[in-house]
Amino acid sequence: MGDATKARIGDVARVAGVSVGTVSNVLNRPEIVSAGTRERVHEAIVELGFVPNASARQLREGASRTAGMLVLDIANPFFTEMARGVEDRLIEAGLTMALSSSDADPDRERRVLEQFAQQRLRGVLVTPSRGTGDNLGILLDQGTRVVLLDHRPSGLGLDAVASDDVAGGRIALDHLLGLGHRRIGFLNGSLDIKQCRDRHDGAREAIAAAGGDPDADLVEIEVAAMDAANGYGAMLQLFDDHPELTAVFCVNDLLALGVMRAARERAVSVPADLSVVGYDDVAFAGELAVPLTSVRQPTYRMGAEAAGLLLERGRPRQILFTPELVVRASAAPPG
Repeated sequence: MGDATKARIGDVARVAGVSVGTVSNVLNRPEIVSAGTRERVHEAIVELGFVPNASARQLREGASRTAGMLVLDIANPFFTEMARGVEDRLIEAGLTMALSSSDADPDRERRVLEQFAQQRLRGVLVTPSRGTGDNLGILLDQGTRVVLLDHRPSGLGLDAVASDDVAGGRIALDHLLGLGHRRIGFLNGSLDIKQCRDRHDGAREAIAAAGGDPDADLVEIEVAAMDAANGYGAMLQLFDDHPELTAVFCVNDLLALGVMRAARERAVSVPADLSVVGYDDVAFAGELAVPLTSVRQPTYRMGAEAAGLLLERGRPRQILFTPELVVRASAAPPG
């Protein structure tokens, strides 16, 4: 094998018996080169150990081979699975991905988007930290393609892939109400986050449709962060302040994980004494000691579809998925 530090595009052309322009086409526009010629060029690349210079290619093409992805929390398995869908689709197209987390903090979000803007990325997939999407102007003002991820467009005129979170909140509460629960806890994030607002609205709609009073029947706590530690702390608060509750709905599965830990510590049986419903149906949901009933979103597919929109050059499109309830052992009629 040749020395990768010395092999140049001209060396590949000489070994393959083609022009430098043909090698360039194989690397950048393979669809216009015949299969036989592509094969000879690839064989020469392997023989010489040639590595294309991505930086030089970017300068020639005026476009990065990297796309950015900014989500609320990369520690959340929901976003990890979504990122895998994005990455797989981008790799198929010859692109790589830069992944960051805003921690649902608008100031941190702004700093990351400014860094993305400086890198002149091919495009950016964003889950905005707040419903307004105010920071997106950093990218839009310089013409960077933006796709909203896990976020409905809200009149921004952008490509978007999301799940119907109002429907998701509604089916979670419909399930608990159908089991006979009437006083239900709800662990939610900030209502400035659109997904949290939508799930809040859906939950209240379900109670109202069942003839209840959302203000009286739904005890909602806003957590500082949507993780297991905050779910644990919030559930301990509910046990102390509202011992009459027989069920709790969590805005994501990480909060539900914390709820189950708090229940174990207080010797509260799930589901005999407390029913628990989560949201996202992440990988661990079905593997818990008491498998978690959860609202499922097609997470991987949402990521792949969003990456596909980023690669398109057509008019803005919005793709909205319908969530579904996955019933397991964590919810049952009140004892």
